[in-house]
Amino acid sequence: GLRNSKRRNRRSAASLVVVDELAGQYEESFEDVKRQIVDYFTYKAVRTVLNQLYEMDPTQYRWFYDYVAANEHGYGKHFIRNLVKERQGLGERVMVTRLHLYGKWIKRCDHSEMYERISEQNLELMRERLMETVIWPPSTDSN
Repeated sequence: GLRNSKRRNRRSAASLVVVDELAGQYEESFEDVKRQIVDYFTYKAVRTVLNQLYEMDPTQYRWFYDYVAANEHGYGKHFIRNLVKERQGLGERVMVTRLHLYGKWIKRCDHSEMYERISEQNLELMRERLMETVIWPPSTDSN
């Protein structure tokens, strides 16, 4: 119906097809983005806890360092689940730390600044690309 005719019209702008198709998948939930954010704060918490242990508890640091190295496939839910099974105190410390770090970030995150940052980077990249593709006329020294 209407949705298909809209899609057909958009396809005529060939360069936008990929962006449009991708956007359609994300509009509903951004679930993948949310998961990435959680995993990133887990990663930040792991780094924070490692730094703290390095100063205060070298034995625990060594164990945790080895655990992190052996579980390099990411910082998803399974990472913490297994950590809690092996060292509950350490797992809880990582969970509390990631929540704390997220709370700090939420207070400091300026969404309009992030939007501007992405916009400016887009412009910068497009400008660079334009400069690479423009064919400059040969200079004339007649002035």
